[in-house]
Amino acid sequence: MGLVYADITLINGEDLILAKRHYIGEEEVKQMHITMLVDTGSYNLCINEEIQTQLKFPVVERRAGETADGRIIECDVVDNVQVRFKNRATTCRAMVMPAGCEPLLGAIPLEDMDVIIHPQSQQLIVNPDHPFYAQMKLK
Repeated sequence: MGLVYADITLINGEDLILAKRHYIGEEEVKQMHITMLVDTGSYNLCINEEIQTQLKFPVVERRAGETADGRIIECDVVDNVQVRFKNRATTCRAMVMPAGCEPLLGAIPLEDMDVIIHPQSQQLIVNPDHPFYAQMKLK
């Protein structure tokens, strides 16, 4: 199977809350449309420093992480990242990788949005068993 990319919208969740409470206008909500590598080998959402500079997610901690080539790097972890794909959305944390790194859509947000990789078309799709809303396993 080749590499799978998806068009994703990232939104600053704190801005959404402020807009809902009318502290800022909806046009002030920071968001970005990007193409991300769908990486089921990565647990989390991973963004890079350029994305973090533009969207200004709140940093909640620093963590060590292992890259695909086996290096251990220390990264900021940001919170309240809203991820949207088609009719699905989730809010999660993200690891902030160094500048120039490719953003990754990992297994946790994929599972939470109930989306799958279609093996023949090699595309990210909404789970056809649950086309109208995400469904999760509870046991």
